[in-house]
Amino acid sequence: MDGALMVGLRLVGLAALVWWAWRSKKLTWWIVVAMWAGAEVGYAFPQVAPAADAISHAFLRLVKTIVSPLLFGTLVVGIAGHSNIRQVGRMGWKALLYFEVVTTLALFVGLAAINLSQAGAGISVPAGLQGPTAPKAQSAGDVFLHLFPENIAKSVAEGQVLQVVVFSVLFGIALALVREEKRKPMLAFAESLTETMFKFTAVVMYMAPIGVGAAIAYTVSSLGVGVLGNLLQLLLTLYGALICFIVLVLLPIAWFTRIPIRGFVQAVSSPVALAFATASSEAALPTAMESMERFGVPRKVVAFVMPTGYSFNLDGTTLYLSLAAVFVAQAAGIHLPFSTQLVMVFTLMLTSKGVAGVPRASLVILLGTVASFQLPAWPVFAILGIDALMDMARTAVNVLGNCLASVVVAKWEGEFDPQFPQQSSPQS
Repeated sequence: MDGALMVGLRLVGLAALVWWAWRSKKLTWWIVVAMWAGAEVGYAFPQVAPAADAISHAFLRLVKTIVSPLLFGTLVVGIAGHSNIRQVGRMGWKALLYFEVVTTLALFVGLAAINLSQAGAGISVPAGLQGPTAPKAQSAGDVFLHLFPENIAKSVAEGQVLQVVVFSVLFGIALALVREEKRKPMLAFAESLTETMFKFTAVVMYMAPIGVGAAIAYTVSSLGVGVLGNLLQLLLTLYGALICFIVLVLLPIAWFTRIPIRGFVQAVSSPVALAFATASSEAALPTAMESMERFGVPRKVVAFVMPTGYSFNLDGTTLYLSLAAVFVAQAAGIHLPFSTQLVMVFTLMLTSKGVAGVPRASLVILLGTVASFQLPAWPVFAILGIDALMDMARTAVNVLGNCLASVVVAKWEGEFDPQFPQQSSPQS
């Protein structure tokens, strides 16, 4: 009787969630519904595992096709599109230096958090799912040579993310050195490719509920419901790491640069809340720029720092990527020595640049990084089940970090004039 009651309660809960997703018309809630339904199906009907595996792999293949063209387009536009950065002067190099330092700190915070929590450890992996026992040991020379592509088509076909990045960076630098009349058509192509790939990502992500449901069904039917505990631990690890990053990195930066913290919190509360609710940095961009102007950051600083930061200063996303990549290795039972983790961080330092503020775009980078280190892809399916909940938090931190960056650069330029507390209404 108790078992029947529990089944009935779970079905009622699922029905209520379906009703809420239908009313909200948001993809995030449909992904949550799919996660719940997939867990129920995988637990009740373990025999569905082969079919669920095929569906989830079809979704994975679609996502993998995004990696190389997305990286090429975003990096080329990010480099050649800002080829006039010398005209921006001091503001340009200060902003880029700040972005690199802060995002690198975010990567190491994520690395420390997942090594402390060991959220992926303890999953009992069936023999059929096990990937390589460990990435192949490489000498320093091998690692160095592996950076450089001998054939870009081969690098794309094999999913060699670092090689695609190196080619894209060099291509972007070369394009920036070309005369403007020759540069503009290729830059327009790269911009068009980037926009197209983000739309492609959006189209593929509409299939995410099906892919997530199948992935969770396969994971639960293969690994049991115990894996859900690991996912909850991963979720808590991410939220804890993001809080630590805010307290240990962003807050000291604000204090050291003498930014009025109370006024800043007032100014960013609306765009950060919007980013959390929509899981989209771009949705919060207009509000964030307006809030920073009202806070006292000159428009010329906001107009440069905020859009550039959306390509080079995604603190929450970079933290998540280092954390999730190590989780994949832990879930697969693969020990990654600290030296390998450092190489992985270096890879993410490059590949995370240009990740757009669209929901779950970082999944593309995660899959590319996992493939580069010969790690199995199946743990990414499990992560995908809770990615919507993680995306909300990391996107909010992305927006918070870029708002702070605009104020810091304005302070360095001696052009910050705090006005927000005087100009805002009590309801702000």
